[in-house]
Amino acid sequence: MCRALGAPMRVRTLPIALSAVALGSIFASIGCSHAAPVGTANLELQAALVPVRDCAEAEQVIRDLALREMNRRIDAMILAVDTATASNGCYGSADAGASAAGGSSSGGSGSPSPAPEERAGSASSTNNQVAGVDEADFIKNDTKYIYTVANGALHVIDAFPAATAHELARVPLEGTPKKLFVEGDRAFVYSSVASTTGGVASPSSGRGGGECTYGYDCTPQGDGTSTKITVLDLSNKSAPQLVREVRLSGSYIAARRIGDAVHTVVSTPQVSFPSLSYYLTSTSRGCGMPIDANERALRKAEYEALRAKNAQIIASTPITRAFPSVKDSLNAGDPGATCGGFYRSSLGDGAAFTSVVSLGVVNPAPAKLATVISRPGHVYASADALYLAVPHTRADYGWYAGFAGDKVVSDIHKFRIGTDPTATAYQASGLVKGGVLNQFAMDASSGYFRVATSSGHTPDPNVDSAVAVLQQQGPNLVTVGKVDGIAKTEDIRAVRFDGNRGYVVTFKKTDPLFVIALDNPTAPAVLGELKIPGFSTYMHMMDATHLLTIGYDADDQGSFAFFSGILLQIFDVSNPTAPALVHKERIGTRGSSSAALTNHLAFNYFQPKNLLALPMTVCEGGGSGSFGQNMTFSGLMVYDVTAQNGFALRGKISHPNAPVSTNGGYDSGLCNHWWTDATSVVQRSVIMDDFVYSVAPDVIRVANVNSLAAPVSAISLK
Repeated sequence: MCRALGAPMRVRTLPIALSAVALGSIFASIGCSHAAPVGTANLELQAALVPVRDCAEAEQVIRDLALREMNRRIDAMILAVDTATASNGCYGSADAGASAAGGSSSGGSGSPSPAPEERAGSASSTNNQVAGVDEADFIKNDTKYIYTVANGALHVIDAFPAATAHELARVPLEGTPKKLFVEGDRAFVYSSVASTTGGVASPSSGRGGGECTYGYDCTPQGDGTSTKITVLDLSNKSAPQLVREVRLSGSYIAARRIGDAVHTVVSTPQVSFPSLSYYLTSTSRGCGMPIDANERALRKAEYEALRAKNAQIIASTPITRAFPSVKDSLNAGDPGATCGGFYRSSLGDGAAFTSVVSLGVVNPAPAKLATVISRPGHVYASADALYLAVPHTRADYGWYAGFAGDKVVSDIHKFRIGTDPTATAYQASGLVKGGVLNQFAMDASSGYFRVATSSGHTPDPNVDSAVAVLQQQGPNLVTVGKVDGIAKTEDIRAVRFDGNRGYVVTFKKTDPLFVIALDNPTAPAVLGELKIPGFSTYMHMMDATHLLTIGYDADDQGSFAFFSGILLQIFDVSNPTAPALVHKERIGTRGSSSAALTNHLAFNYFQPKNLLALPMTVCEGGGSGSFGQNMTFSGLMVYDVTAQNGFALRGKISHPNAPVSTNGGYDSGLCNHWWTDATSVVQRSVIMDDFVYSVAPDVIRVANVNSLAAPVSAISLK
């Protein structure tokens, strides 16, 4: 029986690289064309995506990928029959319900606004990676109002003056509200809602639980639900009015706003063929019995019969309704149903759909979709382009030509975005070795895309890291420069790009901070290196010559190190050949945690007042390698921070997480956070003039910076 070569994309696997011509012949006839691997020349050309003409071709792509995966699994079972000496596992495993690619499957009322309106002279805002590119978060603010989603609703808070802060409106929203943008008098709110593919929005606070914001051991995948966008008119803050509702079939991954245009990345799960079967039921011998030639032939024939039956199911099951779709209350029709803007990979990159959906906050034009037949990944956006980094781990059934020595590679897909939501389009793709840590491992500057990657994780002795510079050349992102072999045996824990410099932190047992020169894009180079204990997980540019970081201290154990208390550090990088640690503050012991360790949106450095506000869970005690067992604080910690004088604790706003009788309101049973699962009761903060707003899922506490222990008001979000 003729069948397709290789296998489609699954989480952490990669199929054999196929040329566009060879894959096209597969599309022309299911399973009856065997493609040869692509040669090693012009490797970037392999990653360029190919437009899908219509829904019929999109269907064929998905069916072919499902067929390839099904054939791979049947082939593996037949091989097991050929090599087995006794029946083991009773004829194979029950895999019915396998997916196409084998992967992981309004208005409120409240108190009137005061008149005349009093505003703060200055206020902190979202800690965006790129100036002018707003990132969605569950809280937004200006110098007067705070807008946040929590406990099933949008809350509009009259936040200033602080002493009289109160809720103006509470707007119940369908599903689980998660993120929002606010632009002028419009709120653009994201909610997870029940999906037609089976995902159900959980009744949580909507604070992004389970997000992959720090990708050391995760990749953004979505939660399996659909996404609803609710646009509200905030002209009357006490009574927001519904303007528009947009329903996206995919799960929320990330979003950016550039002016009036909002660009949302969503992932639609790969198409499922629930009737596929890989389970033999009619063979004669039982478990553990010897297998003779007749038995082998019988089993192989039955597997071939299953192959034929599965192929028929794949060919005949209706699948179009599982494609990405948009339902818009302002615009009839369904842009996703036309399959316009779809692209497929010439490498057979998976059977899920990842879409960039562009809408105007005020502009009523229909949604513009650009869809890649691919799993999602980490998202970075500049003012004119959005990049998607999709990691792949080497599989034993095929690999990219030219990457024989690499266990991990990443596809980089580039989309054009900007202030016009109707102009969104796919542009180009490329390949780099290794995987990215998060959005901060990517950057665009002067027409070049820079990306830092690690090939695996410690303690693998073959781990190393690289910084590559890519340039778009037609439909390809071509590597034009690279510095490779950075910190062998260590992996990346933090990255920050700033103009012509890159800063990379790696770790095994000490914290090397590398300064990378990027002024010559064709010849990036390591300028300087500093080794100190511990490692940073987020780096923030205080100014042009100082890095403000948060991370973990480490206890040296010789060949390895234990992560321990939280570290705040300031590095002087004015001399890039000799970076220096100039200030350091250690908080708690092993088990202490902060949402800011793995999510930059929780990190609030308000430069006009030299204040750093950090959510914090502080645990004390414990020994080398053991967690502290005494929680001494849960809430928000506020520091005075300058490059000259370092850190000085200004005060704390307490948010007890247990009955006061247990331990002053602190539950020491929560002193066991693993370093990549950092969290805290407080999740965000806002600073307006001399007042700090400490934001937890159930309450916002407000205190003067000079008396943080005595809040002047509290706003319930329950």
